[in-house]
Amino acid sequence: MTAVTTTDTSTRRRIDVELGDRSYPVHIGPGVRHLLAGAIAATGARRVAVVSARPRDVLPETGVPTLHLEARDGEEDKTLATVERMCREFAGFGLSRADAIVSVGGGTTTDSVGLAAALYHRGLPVIHLPTTLLAQVDASVGGKTAVNLPQGKNLVGQYWQPAAVLCDTDYLQTLPLREWTNGYGEIARANFIGAGDLRGLPLVEQIAASVACKARIVAADERDAGLRHTLNYGHTLGHALERATDFALRHGEAVAIGTVFAGRLAGALGRIDGARVAEHLDVVLAYGLPHRLPAGVDVAELVTLMRLDKKAMTGLSFVLDGPRGAELVTDVPEVLVAEVLEGMEREG
Repeated sequence: MTAVTTTDTSTRRRIDVELGDRSYPVHIGPGVRHLLAGAIAATGARRVAVVSARPRDVLPETGVPTLHLEARDGEEDKTLATVERMCREFAGFGLSRADAIVSVGGGTTTDSVGLAAALYHRGLPVIHLPTTLLAQVDASVGGKTAVNLPQGKNLVGQYWQPAAVLCDTDYLQTLPLREWTNGYGEIARANFIGAGDLRGLPLVEQIAASVACKARIVAADERDAGLRHTLNYGHTLGHALERATDFALRHGEAVAIGTVFAGRLAGALGRIDGARVAEHLDVVLAYGLPHRLPAGVDVAELVTLMRLDKKAMTGLSFVLDGPRGAELVTDVPEVLVAEVLEGMEREG
């Protein structure tokens, strides 16, 4: 069985995440939101709850009785309290195990709604309609759901694969510039985990290549036993930067800086040569992404925050490029990490 099947229909793409009887399609392109009613019907759901961070007038028809709940994108609402509030609304509507849930919004919304779907009645089918570039290229695919704690990002979560993902590129046309930058951070890091150089390709092709790369990895390692760690390229420092700036730095922006850092750390460890180190910066700059550490962020604080990373077992761990491609490198000396951070450029 192949990990990914791609079907080209005009300007649309379909990527199948192959997980046996839990396999599901990811549809990418203009207008794919209108596949929602069919995706719901395929689950057999009699009713659905649609949790949306977007206005009602941009939502497609569901074809079944529907509870509409408002959501708000942003890390401040990605909490257990938000999940509890959703589940209470589901119960009040009488949602049962014969029903389904739909998320509409950015990555924080797909994460929290996905977790609510995983927990309510011990699991209901969920369909994601990601409306930001970041969510389309990464957050909505792969089945990781989670919310934050004050101590760190994504510390409470569950693996819960969606029934379908509809990445409608029409939703992206109204995004502010910073949201495009946020998504391009994930696309840039995909260059170093097997997606190839995506610079200059049409947007649908860049999204499809990023999703196809993730689908292959998820199909081979659904629950982070090894290979799936590579999807966290640039994320260890990225998550620490988000926390250190109280999320003033957006996820994709932080991952872009983390990608430049990952290249430099791999170079300092002798895993890659200078040209490959430079390529990390070149790719990030090609997307107009930030590459410097924010002014005022303390290196010691970043190291402390990176100790909380979920990949860290007995010491600092990073996904780094090397002779065999990207892989998890454990027990990286903190002194070396601090030296590489000190050597990075600063904003301002």
